[in-house]
Amino acid sequence: MLLLTATIVAAAAIVVGARLIAVEIRQSHRDAANVRTLTILQTLAPGIEAARSDPRALLVWHPIAQTLRRLCPDEFAVLDGAAGGPFPFPPDQLRAAHAQWTADWLAWERSHDADYKDRAAVAQQELEASRDSAAAHAKVDAVERQKLELYQRRYQEYIQVGKALQSLIGG
Repeated sequence: MLLLTATIVAAAAIVVGARLIAVEIRQSHRDAANVRTLTILQTLAPGIEAARSDPRALLVWHPIAQTLRRLCPDEFAVLDGAAGGPFPFPPDQLRAAHAQWTADWLAWERSHDADYKDRAAVAQQELEASRDSAAAHAKVDAVERQKLELYQRRYQEYIQVGKALQSLIGG
């Protein structure tokens, strides 16, 4: 009888011990998942801030976030739930970044045009004052060439970034 009681007590102790170990293992897994989730949040925080101030930052940070999303889907499910939508760059933010990029371009274009109108006017006045000198003609031509070259470079960047942002919205 004593042997049976000892066996029951030992079996009960083993069962209780196994359950405690299982609880600890589950808690350890939850803690590790929480650490991974917080690490992802810390990793992407600079990108979130950068994207708010410069839409081009999305072109760097969005692919990083997508890679992390594929590597850690469970952690992103937690982050998406906490954020109330796709973390870290919801569709509204992508559309707003594209709109901001376009607005910034239009502002730059107006400023560029005004700046070069002033420069052209000064060069034209110098041309008229110099009585048609070759140097004054060259300066008028140089102002026009600079205006066009700068515009073309910026326009190319505007188009490339705009298309890339649009692909993030559509993708």
